[in-house]
Amino acid sequence: MRALWLEDRKLSLREIDVPTPPPGEVLVRVLAAGVCNTDIELTRGYYPFAGVPGHEFVGEVVGEGGGRRVVGEINAVCHRCAACLSGRRTHCEQRTVLGIINRNGAFAEYLTLPEENLHTVPDEVPTEEAVFAEPLAAALEIQEQVRVTADDRVLVVGHGKLGRLIAQTLALTGCQLTVVSGAAGVSPPAKSFDIAVECSGNPAGFATARAALRPRGTLVMKSTYAGDLTVNASSLVVDEITLVGSRCGPMAPALALLAQRKIDVRAMLHATYTLDDAVAAFEHAQRPGTLKVIVTPRSA
Repeated sequence: MRALWLEDRKLSLREIDVPTPPPGEVLVRVLAAGVCNTDIELTRGYYPFAGVPGHEFVGEVVGEGGGRRVVGEINAVCHRCAACLSGRRTHCEQRTVLGIINRNGAFAEYLTLPEENLHTVPDEVPTEEAVFAEPLAAALEIQEQVRVTADDRVLVVGHGKLGRLIAQTLALTGCQLTVVSGAAGVSPPAKSFDIAVECSGNPAGFATARAALRPRGTLVMKSTYAGDLTVNASSLVVDEITLVGSRCGPMAPALALLAQRKIDVRAMLHATYTLDDAVAAFEHAQRPGTLKVIVTPRSA
């Protein structure tokens, strides 16, 4: 099968074998996959991954139960380690992560995932919109970790793909929401927000989010950085800031919001490429102002 291959931070097209699903896993024919900022950061050395990248996907089950459209949770877990037994499955000590850690991902014609990871896409959700299920779930994870009310003053730093999804999910709470770009020179009122969400992916965005928080505020980190981030740890202590790392989230509520049309993702679709042009798709995704770029294994 055709696949986009990442190795030594370089992308290329390859022919590789169709994966054979081990017991408990399912073969999925990929219908569409989205380019995520994490995929781009992998090409910059965020994590030493070699293989097929891509974790935002919609596919079609092959074999038993075939034909149904699915999206998937990206962490495949062992169920035996201390983290799994303690209910912290996304931090499984033996986990593989689709397109990120020891598991080929979605920029290919086929992938495999455990059956338990798959969620059926509602009929009313078009494939190109269902691609947003995984990042939308990541946006919803914030509210799994932090209580957000209508009384809270909330700042979202970064208005790219993830930032826009986060802003839309937070708006559903009725909170007092402000969104800024995260670029250097952007300065919302200092120490005036209860919660700040950093999803700009750059150190200037972190500095903006941190400066905007009141004492005993909560800083939610959604960015993955290829490089180091310099933090004034003393200020976190003095202001008693709660720092929350946040990544994968609940897929079922994400699909429900898409089906109910409560989240607008259509306006975020900027370009679609076939797998043959996947390298160009990555280049397009890195242009300033570009939102979601989708890769499909074949022409529509």
